[in-house]
Amino acid sequence: MNKQALSALVIGFLFGFGLALAGMLNPAKVQGFLDITRIWDPSLAFVMVGGIGVAAIGFPIVKKRGAPVLAQSFSLPELVKLDRPLLVGAGLFGIGWGLGGLCPGPAIAVLSLAFWPAIIFVAFMVLGLVIGAKLKA
Repeated sequence: MNKQALSALVIGFLFGFGLALAGMLNPAKVQGFLDITRIWDPSLAFVMVGGIGVAAIGFPIVKKRGAPVLAQSFSLPELVKLDRPLLVGAGLFGIGWGLGGLCPGPAIAVLSLAFWPAIIFVAFMVLGLVIGAKLKA
């Protein structure tokens, strides 16, 4: 196994573990956070704030490097303005997250539990990605 694959495996495991630890694999917990009209569960806000904090500290440090450790160059988004595809995609992502209680990372992580709602969610997510790629081409 090469260094990139091993790195991806370790980081993916840590990411999945963190998602499980934070309760992000439980659709009811996610929906409890998103549904502010009932008994609101603010605990996932701490997960978001933690992620934002790590990114706010880490990105400037990493960007000072000439290149990533295991690649030739950084692959950063070049789009600097909001456009219709971005807004539509963000809206669809939010609707899917709210209805399903899962976003792509947790949905893929929970597949290992053979959780049928996650299997259906991922199937429709892949279908949406295929349709989106066809529309973009």
